[in-house]
Amino acid sequence: MNINFKHIVSQKSIYIAVLSTCLIAAAAFAVLSVLITHDSRKNNEEFARKTFFRKYETIEKEFRNIEDYQYLLKALIQKDGLKNYKEYSSVLNDLNKKRNLLPYSWYSYYSHTSGEFVSSSPLSYLFRKKEKEGKYIKIENKGSGHFSDFLTTRKDSVYWVSYDSLALPNKDLLYYGSAVSLDDLHEYFINIDKTPNNYAYIFTKEGVCITHPEKKYLGRNIFEFTNITPKDTLARQTKTGYTEESTVSEYLDVDVTRFIKPLKTDNFEGYAVVNHVNFLIDESVNKTKTYTVYIFLAALFLIVTVFILFQRSTALAYREKEKIQSEKNLLLVENEKMHKAEALNQLQQLKNNINPHFLFNSLNSLYMLIGINKENAQKFTMNLSRIYRYLIVPPGENIVSVAQEISFIRQYMDLLKSRFNEELTFDLIIHNPQSLEKRIPYLSLQMIVENAIKHNIATIDHPLNIIITVEHDGVSIKNTWQPKTEENVQGEKFGIDYLNQVYNYFKNNSVNISVDGEYFICFLPLLE
Repeated sequence: MNINFKHIVSQKSIYIAVLSTCLIAAAAFAVLSVLITHDSRKNNEEFARKTFFRKYETIEKEFRNIEDYQYLLKALIQKDGLKNYKEYSSVLNDLNKKRNLLPYSWYSYYSHTSGEFVSSSPLSYLFRKKEKEGKYIKIENKGSGHFSDFLTTRKDSVYWVSYDSLALPNKDLLYYGSAVSLDDLHEYFINIDKTPNNYAYIFTKEGVCITHPEKKYLGRNIFEFTNITPKDTLARQTKTGYTEESTVSEYLDVDVTRFIKPLKTDNFEGYAVVNHVNFLIDESVNKTKTYTVYIFLAALFLIVTVFILFQRSTALAYREKEKIQSEKNLLLVENEKMHKAEALNQLQQLKNNINPHFLFNSLNSLYMLIGINKENAQKFTMNLSRIYRYLIVPPGENIVSVAQEISFIRQYMDLLKSRFNEELTFDLIIHNPQSLEKRIPYLSLQMIVENAIKHNIATIDHPLNIIITVEHDGVSIKNTWQPKTEENVQGEKFGIDYLNQVYNYFKNNSVNISVDGEYFICFLPLLE
């Protein structure tokens, strides 16, 4: 039965261990998935910010390139006037085509005398249309530059026109500047920065859209077709210098992270917007989650497989061990039965010797008492007949309660006092009454008292003092240590051997014998 119980406990422990391992692994992978997802999202968000800054820097750089081109035009005009400007403008426009630069220069000469434009470059019609028809959107600018800007539409194209003028000595005016197709401008920004997952557009501080991937939004007010509010443009009041928020794209109709940052040059003041598509971020995060789940399932499958193999091997080992242990237990049980039978046989032999031994000592005492005091001998005989009833039917296991032994030793001491009178004193002390319910070996107190009388001097001048104390964990028997010079060795250790046999049978501590000063002490441990 013990082996089966241990086997069940072991199997249960293994299942608990494996279940705990699976739970710990699940918790660990869950935490790992959350951490990886969090880091992945954080990295993607950081990547989106870096992309935004790179896109913004590209846009800002190209706006400044346009301004540098305008400054070059102005320097040429101020240097030579219209004299060489035609040739310069033609050369610059050819270079722009080769370099993929966006602005194209133009000029228009206005005669004060005729009141008409008498000489113009091919793109000057954009400026003249503005002057004649007034269909344009003015772009306000309070920067340090001197060029004026407006948006104008021709057919399906929107142009951003920048111009300046130079007064000639004859009151004629020379208008010159650059013109940029907003469609070309947007394509140009796409070509010079092909960063995926995002798109950018620019609007003026009044909200006029300068660039946008959707052509229909060019020249429109940004606050009309997006959910951007004037509050979103207050980026200068933030620590980062830009605003960042999640919203829905007006162009793609998907969730995006929108960055808005002021864009200011000498001749332009507005805002650059970069929208980073969120579903690409979420897709990357979901892939990470998926891979984490795959890893977890693979690890869990490996753990379960190892557990099954281990459980089968341990079950086989348990069966073999259980079989061997069962055979071993049978042998141990048989061996223990043999030892118990042998011990009981030895105890029975000792018990059979107790009554004759006690009777022999009592009759020997009676014989000596008859020669000394016949009256005490008669009294001794009567006490002997009363206490011998205790010896007629000994207990089966040779143990009795402490209370029974105390009652018997009191009668026995009365018997001895009939013989010794003042030569013997006896004291009984009960420190712990609960110990009276415990048990000690049968006739143990009588044997120790008998040994004390046998081996010590008992005279009127040197009386033998015997003290029995009932304590918490045992019974202490003390007698004055005054040994006889001539010892009767025969039967000396019979009583002690008997007590040790009883205690060994019940697997308890043995009798403790010691000498403390002028007292000989024998301590009997209590039996449950």
